[in-house]
Amino acid sequence: MSESSSQVVPRVVAVCMSAGGVPKHPLLEAEVTVEGIRGDLHAHEKHNRPDRALSLFDLEMLRRLTEEGFPLVPGTIGENLTVEGLNVQALPEGTLLEIGDVILRLEAARKPCYVLDVIDPRLKDVIAGRCGYMASVLRGGLIRTGMMVSMSKSQADQK
Repeated sequence: MSESSSQVVPRVVAVCMSAGGVPKHPLLEAEVTVEGIRGDLHAHEKHNRPDRALSLFDLEMLRRLTEEGFPLVPGTIGENLTVEGLNVQALPEGTLLEIGDVILRLEAARKPCYVLDVIDPRLKDVIAGRCGYMASVLRGGLIRTGMMVSMSKSQADQK
């Protein structure tokens, strides 16, 4: 049987953080605030903005890139949340995601950065357009590996 987003309940596969840069390392759980995961640091100041509080990446895309020869596991490209069954890359900007008490808003598709060169110099070009999403945190709380993710349209779309 083939795996597809429609057959998998959307869930968090990995919650990752680091002391700055890549890779980020998986945790069982993390506290999320409007600034992002408590204790997660960034190698570049440009990432310290509320509209870039968290980075999300699809497990299915990670698997595709691994099949293409890139040595990736959750957190390798610097994502905070690796999700399954969501197809985050195809969701519209403004989509709201609920993970337990946490509410995220997808702000902008993530663009690859030169820091990915440490993984493979070809990666930043290959991953363009399929690098995940940046999100803001509307309501913080605890996120654990395995938690379900539900989505809704943005508040503006619901009016």
